[in-house]
Amino acid sequence: MYGTGYPPHKFKTVISINQYCHIQNRSIHSQGQVIFQHSAGTLDNFLDAAFDALVSGYPKFHKMDHLSKLGFLATEVLLKDIPLRQRYRPEQVAVILSNAHASLDTDVRYFESTKTAASPALFVYTLPNIVAGEICIRHGIKGETSFFIFPAFDAVWMADYVNLVMAPEKTQACLAGWVDVMGDHHNVFLYLAEKQRNSNALEHTAEHLQKLYDRNY
Repeated sequence: MYGTGYPPHKFKTVISINQYCHIQNRSIHSQGQVIFQHSAGTLDNFLDAAFDALVSGYPKFHKMDHLSKLGFLATEVLLKDIPLRQRYRPEQVAVILSNAHASLDTDVRYFESTKTAASPALFVYTLPNIVAGEICIRHGIKGETSFFIFPAFDAVWMADYVNLVMAPEKTQACLAGWVDVMGDHHNVFLYLAEKQRNSNALEHTAEHLQKLYDRNY
């Protein structure tokens, strides 16, 4: 297991998991409740249908790769009823993401495009951290942003690292979690950690993160 060496008791402020979202098996869930499903057609069909149903007025979405579209949609659901820009200054919000396949889904499609005419639109997304950049642009986030590659979701590492990032006073919130796609396989678990606590919040611990991540739909 990975860890930072900073046990939870080192942090004076209790950090809470106030919102969470999953995207699995072509369905989107907010707080454990299904809000969108679309099983027909390809992954592209699902992503476009979800955007049309849940978001509007952001044409750049259609230029994104699968990884960025998944992270974008999960963030839109996560922050739907949260006035993030009013609640925090841009530098007070961090984004910490991870996955297993990096940008391989896009890398493969870009490589295929080079056999005829290399696609500049795909080349732009041949780094996994671009999804974090798209989220930051959309929501005006200017805090710490990191993307890590692990064989599988590591709740212990994620809990420790997010707690470490949020230890300084300047960081008040963090969008964090797992955004992974390879071919038709897609698995997203994104959550909002904050120093202020909602009524139904969970304490930001590895145990709670693992239980939330393990939910199957």
